[in-house]
Amino acid sequence: MKVLVAMSGGVDSSVAAALMKDEGHDVVGATLKLWAGADGGMPSAGCCTLSDSEGAGRVAAELGIPYHVLDYTEDFRDGVVDRFIRDYASGRTPNPCVECNRIVKFDRLLSRLDDFGCDVLVTGHHARVREAEDGWRLLRGADPAKDQSYVLSMLTQEQLARVRLPVGEMTKKKIRAIAATMGMRSAHKPESMDICFVGDGDYRGFLAENAPEVFRPGKLVDVAGREVGTHDGIVGFTVGQRRGLGAATTGPRFVVRIDPETSTVVIGGREDLYVSRVALSEITWAQGERPGADLMVQYRAHGEPAPARLEGETIVFEAPQEAIAPGQTIAFYDGDRVLGGALIAGTGR
Repeated sequence: MKVLVAMSGGVDSSVAAALMKDEGHDVVGATLKLWAGADGGMPSAGCCTLSDSEGAGRVAAELGIPYHVLDYTEDFRDGVVDRFIRDYASGRTPNPCVECNRIVKFDRLLSRLDDFGCDVLVTGHHARVREAEDGWRLLRGADPAKDQSYVLSMLTQEQLARVRLPVGEMTKKKIRAIAATMGMRSAHKPESMDICFVGDGDYRGFLAENAPEVFRPGKLVDVAGREVGTHDGIVGFTVGQRRGLGAATTGPRFVVRIDPETSTVVIGGREDLYVSRVALSEITWAQGERPGADLMVQYRAHGEPAPARLEGETIVFEAPQEAIAPGQTIAFYDGDRVLGGALIAGTGR
């Protein structure tokens, strides 16, 4: 096959490209420019940085494969960054990396396969894609500690048919060993955990600089409705947050609900964080069809899946779950198989 490899400059995508070449495929490498720094170039911190691009270019040169940098800064700004701002302004807690995968990385790169004469898209994600009698299956990665199937849960059957994830079949330790054997500089490169357009991890600072209008002062109230403080804007809070509440209370208190209409943040005890149901939006069935009622759901990237029932467009948990934030992704599983994914529209007790 001729394959297009999404190369981030990290060890996973570098090894993915090497593995595909070793298997005899015709390989083309590509890095996405998603966020421009102050000078219009790639950012210096976070992921998808200038150094990442340079690293990917070095690996491509070492492998002897063509390499391209594709500019999708406008798509990224419109589909990911602007939504990030809107979500926080609406009291939700977004997951921009999931949206980047869904709206930009996979959608845009899959649409470019024919331009490069390629058959499939290869990435360095820790998940597995298998063909079966009932279609294409998305499975958890072989390394449980690095599994990324959660962030890919919104891929469709049509997309999975043209995606290959070679490093998802092995552990991170083995991947680094392969890279070291090949003399790759990325063999011991630490993983970036930052949001690329935030960089230093201070999303509030990013919002203050880029969207100061979303900061609307309001009240902090307890679950009984008593005012216990004030705040500068709901964008500074997320469900489950304990630190930095600025409330006059005794004992541990957490953000349990955010009301964007009145700019009110409701705080309470740990017992007030538990919910029994989740309303869904933007549902995608990775397996191609709606599953049965009983399934396992995961609402954090590395959280433990919980048993639940699917009732219409609502998830009802067998046992109440703690600190679920609207705006986040929820993924559905049957064992290691990803059934689909959705966004959390709201929660209920």
